[in-house]
Amino acid sequence: MVDPAAFYESAKGCDVGLFAGVPDSLLKEFCAYLSQCAGPDEHVVVANEGAGIALASGHYLSSSGIALVYMQNSGLGNAVNPLLSLTCRDVYAIPLIMLIGWRGETGTNDEPQHLAQGRLTLPLLETLGIPQRLLPRDTTGAVECLEESVSTAKSLSAPVAIVVRRDTFVGTSDYAVVSNGYEMSREEAISLIVENLDDRDALVSTTGKVSRELYECRRLRSGVGSEQDFLAVGSMGHASQIALGVALAQPERRVYCLDGDGALIMHLGSLAIIGSRAPRNFVHVVLNNGCHESVGGQPTAGFDIDVPQIAKACGYRTTISATSLPELRTLLKSMSNEEGPCLLEVRVSSDSRKELGRPEPSLLENRNRFMKFLQQ
Repeated sequence: MVDPAAFYESAKGCDVGLFAGVPDSLLKEFCAYLSQCAGPDEHVVVANEGAGIALASGHYLSSSGIALVYMQNSGLGNAVNPLLSLTCRDVYAIPLIMLIGWRGETGTNDEPQHLAQGRLTLPLLETLGIPQRLLPRDTTGAVECLEESVSTAKSLSAPVAIVVRRDTFVGTSDYAVVSNGYEMSREEAISLIVENLDDRDALVSTTGKVSRELYECRRLRSGVGSEQDFLAVGSMGHASQIALGVALAQPERRVYCLDGDGALIMHLGSLAIIGSRAPRNFVHVVLNNGCHESVGGQPTAGFDIDVPQIAKACGYRTTISATSLPELRTLLKSMSNEEGPCLLEVRVSSDSRKELGRPEPSLLENRNRFMKFLQQ
């Protein structure tokens, strides 16, 4: 397996001066190493993958230096625009390295939302005209691959992709992930929110452990998942616009969005659209733990910004924050009669249960049950 420290030192030796990206579980050991060991000006956890490409471009323009942008392969969708209209050899010809976690790798078992991404990852890179290499699973081979990729990026003056398979980087307990001082767990918060819903309320939950914990909460209560919930297990950052679509189509139904801080920040402009449309039946709950906990716990800017104030500036009618279960219980009761759009930030611990399961119904079954519920 590949030693993250050796890979980092090799990158520095190749004059890679900036590391930026969105964390991925396949890259979590390397990302954790960066979080602990890279300087604050040489490592940036960005809002989305396209922003990482743009940041790398600014680094090159100002220093003539190469940047490494890491991402899950699902993030290629966010990166396509700047890759084709900014870094492309036919445009500004900006060299950089993309380190891409290959979720849904062909021939492996993975979650349904990763299968199409996995099947199309290598063909998409080929279509984009981006040279690609598979990262070897040994440190020596990985270092050679990185050195060759940097050389290619410089000679072509263009992006080069290194694709990383599962179980490539070696884990270590020496690189601690983000923790915070909040005692309320996200699962406890979700359970209390569910308690305060009525039978007609619709709920859209964001990708990662939020949807898994919501499903687990419903299952423990009734033995099955709920038809009231749409589990957006993919499409990170878009849960609030899915919920907005439901709220605008059914203005007499209260619609809740369970969001995460990383997902919210990824497409923060969605707050402006929700505020400007001003749906009276929309409740936006942001479960903020200050990190990308689902993929390794690397920090977000969640605790560096004032989420309620941002929402207020975007036109939300009510914006409040809770940091404990008693406070959350009180606020949920007071919000039940508030006119939306409302935003409730819930600051929660970065910990979660290790044995957390995954939703058992198929994604199509979840969709069909939710659509049937909305027709009632």
